[in-house]
Amino acid sequence: MSIVIFIVSLAILILVHEFGHFIVAKKSGIRVDEFGLGFPPRLISKKWGDTTYTLNAIPFGGFVKIFGEDMHSGNISELDRSRSFQYKPKWIQALVLVAGVSMNLIFAWLLISLGFMLGLPSPVEHSGFGEVRDAHVTIVEILPGSQADKAGLYPGDTIISVRGGGVTLQNDTLTLAKISELISESKIVDITYRRGDTPTQSISVQGTGEVGNRMIGVALQNIGILELPVHLALIEGLRTTALLTKETTIGLAKFLSSVVTLKSDFSQVSGPVGIAGVVGQAQTLGFVHLLSLIALISINLAVINLIPFPALDGGRLLFVGIEAIIRRPIPAKIVRYTNAIGFLLLLTLMVVVTTNDIFKLL
Repeated sequence: MSIVIFIVSLAILILVHEFGHFIVAKKSGIRVDEFGLGFPPRLISKKWGDTTYTLNAIPFGGFVKIFGEDMHSGNISELDRSRSFQYKPKWIQALVLVAGVSMNLIFAWLLISLGFMLGLPSPVEHSGFGEVRDAHVTIVEILPGSQADKAGLYPGDTIISVRGGGVTLQNDTLTLAKISELISESKIVDITYRRGDTPTQSISVQGTGEVGNRMIGVALQNIGILELPVHLALIEGLRTTALLTKETTIGLAKFLSSVVTLKSDFSQVSGPVGIAGVVGQAQTLGFVHLLSLIALISINLAVINLIPFPALDGGRLLFVGIEAIIRRPIPAKIVRYTNAIGFLLLLTLMVVVTTNDIFKLL
């Protein structure tokens, strides 16, 4: 079921991205030859105006064919020239290219805002609008490969009680400081937790390290529910989206820097298989958690697409910028070869990351 939810979610995110390119191209007077839901082979097609709308067999997102996005060969009529992406001013070309990224960010904002309307898990230390209610000690991060990870704990699990060395923490005694102290002193801790709406479960986790400094690989926080009216939810959603976009950009920049210096750790990167697993975890925690995860993936897609790398929107923006500076088109052959190489490198990276995801499951 998690795989189905992941495929549907990814299809929606890609479709949202392509719709951004589509609508801005249309509004800019650029001819759009096709807007496809899914990928060929074609199942159904219908032409309205200049655009053919298609429903295709492979349900992974969609695509848009913009007239003039690839270099024209030979002469074209004045009418076609006026509706060609290639002959529009550079600022319009740039707007069309960033429209997909913009739509992903807007979509993330709307999803997060909807989450706040329904009641979104938030830290007690929340500094925005509203008050957090029903706070509980919650796992917010699991160190990959740690004892907690091996035991099957997930981010989002609510801690009910912790027992170790003959001491039990629950109710009023279940504080972050006391839990940390108990874990550091205990060889084994018994943790009772709740995941979403499922019944409580109990597991034993062995600590690593010396007595007084033992760890199990979890980060805990007091998390409750923040529910806001529509107008405040939209404002808080925008603030949260901006913060997540900033943190995602910083994280991606650090990763790319580590790649350049040959210090990258691909075990910390997830591909489709890994993300499908995370979607499954979010599903067990509830609908609002799933909304938040899809919003975060949408933000990641936006930030990654802006990297100035061939085959990505950022790479195409780079070409537009270069053409604006040199005041002439980059030769079509260079553009095609560069994009082909970029696509091949991206495909290779995807294979490496997906293989790594599979090995994690073994």
